[in-house]
Amino acid sequence: MHLGGPAEFLSEVVMPMLAPLVRDGLRLRVTLGLSDDLLHDLAAGRLDLVLSTIRPRLRGVQSDPVYDEEFLLVAAPGVGPSEPLVAYAEDLPIVRRYWRSVYGRRPSMAAQVVMPDLRGVLSAVRAGMGVSVLPAYLCRRDLAAGTLVTLAEPEEPPINTGHLAVRSGAQARPAVARVREHLVRELRAAASF
Repeated sequence: MHLGGPAEFLSEVVMPMLAPLVRDGLRLRVTLGLSDDLLHDLAAGRLDLVLSTIRPRLRGVQSDPVYDEEFLLVAAPGVGPSEPLVAYAEDLPIVRRYWRSVYGRRPSMAAQVVMPDLRGVLSAVRAGMGVSVLPAYLCRRDLAAGTLVTLAEPEEPPINTGHLAVRSGAQARPAVARVREHLVRELRAAASF
């Protein structure tokens, strides 16, 4: 069974969910990457399932919305909103979505630190390099420990819906069907991250 998805979400959330299946004999291979690339690999038959942060629109690929990823504006204690911005990418995709949803406009700042790994962004923010927008699942432990604080409390935090995608007909394979059913059940039970 070959699964693809975003490195951070698979590492932090999905791998623990799959532990019972692996202990029961599931052979699992994981490919990490961006949703567009992974979905093309799925359509080409190189992957069996993909957790995607975008809704798939490829012929021969079916998907189900399975989780909502909540985003938070965070910083280390004592670091204010006017501090440098730490981002995942130069074009600020996560920050931009947050700003539009919460403030009704595009962000006017540029990133001072760019690192294409959300775990690295978390580490930089935790170290006091600046502020960032991160998924709640990634910073919950730091928020609980007080090593991070939220800088805004919007009534409706911005979310991104994640999809579990499969090639048409691939569910006929028992391992694919088993992992898909397990992930749909576990992710929906958790609701949001």
